[in-house]
Amino acid sequence: MKKPSEALADYQFQIYRAGLQGRKPLLPVPIERLEELAREKIPVEAFDYIAGGAGSEATMRYNLAAFESWRIVPRMLRDVSRRNLNLELFDTPMPAPLLLAPIGIQSIAHPEGELAVARAAGSLGVPLIYSTAASRSIEDVRSAAGDTPLWFQLYWPSRHDVTKSFLRRAESAGCSALVVTLDTRMLGWRERDLGNAYLPLLEGRGLDLYLTDPVFLGKLQKPPQEDPAAAIQEWTECFSDLSHTFADITRLRESTSLPIILKGIMHPDDARLAVAHGADGVIVSNHGGRQVDGGMAALDALPDVVAAVEGQVPVLFDSGIRRGADVFKALALGAQAVLLGRPYMWGLASAGEDGVREVLQRLLADFDVTMAMSGYVSLDELGPAALAPSPRA
Repeated sequence: MKKPSEALADYQFQIYRAGLQGRKPLLPVPIERLEELAREKIPVEAFDYIAGGAGSEATMRYNLAAFESWRIVPRMLRDVSRRNLNLELFDTPMPAPLLLAPIGIQSIAHPEGELAVARAAGSLGVPLIYSTAASRSIEDVRSAAGDTPLWFQLYWPSRHDVTKSFLRRAESAGCSALVVTLDTRMLGWRERDLGNAYLPLLEGRGLDLYLTDPVFLGKLQKPPQEDPAAAIQEWTECFSDLSHTFADITRLRESTSLPIILKGIMHPDDARLAVAHGADGVIVSNHGGRQVDGGMAALDALPDVVAAVEGQVPVLFDSGIRRGADVFKALALGAQAVLLGRPYMWGLASAGEDGVREVLQRLLADFDVTMAMSGYVSLDELGPAALAPSPRA
């Protein structure tokens, strides 16, 4: 039986051997071309909703450009014949330092939405994070994912009883961590979506967790099928509470036994506050540039956040991962794992479950090759010495 690293290394040769039989990959390999294919496959409003960012989308550009500020420094004549990319975080075993970021309303990219993504991730053992704004219930996604680790992402509701109900369901579904999104307490100013006058949540899409929740349903005078407008209005009032502060983490802690990970930490002082208020981990993220125009690149924030937590809690990274070299750089700068977002949605839009699987296999294989070619065999070997600042930085 092949070791995981051997299977990853063989992936590109599977493609080349298939080429001898006249078969080319199902999807374009460059992620930029895959994005263009996704644009052709789905309605423009749906594509813009997934692809777009806040305002001029400068933050999105900064996220990608930040990776160009660092160069990998390869080391030679090291034994890289056996590599181990495995790790465990919050009792979650991972074949590589990769999770699927929580993305809501996946049905706008493909009819099967989260179910297709869960099956693809499950086939590779890649953990996924279920979004509060999913277009399938958490129970259905859990079933589709099989034994693959599942985390629960919370858009923190204004109704505490609804929050507690969500957390009970997450625990019952076997989720092993709670990801509290802090960088989307309200919708960002998204020019593409405003121009399209398109917010699928107001159509009732992406509300499956709410509309299958007994506590939320108990607040409605009529079932959602009979009065969908009233259900959507209740959701708008329940979705978020702008008065939440770090002090409220204590109340959240009382409602769940799951480790609490705060997503959206960009400032070192916020990282210290997260630790001081009992967070079990943080995710450096600017929500993929979807919330604040002209914001700092997530990768630029990563080293200071890592320094601020002083090793007391794990630091994960999100926003801008596209290729194996990006994963390498984020880990070298102190992240213990990364979240992948838009690329797997392009796979979903282009070819459903098979498309997601191809995107994941490619990224894992690309990262493995990058590790080996750079002279590294395990994640704990990576550090700032593996990188050099770009001469143009």
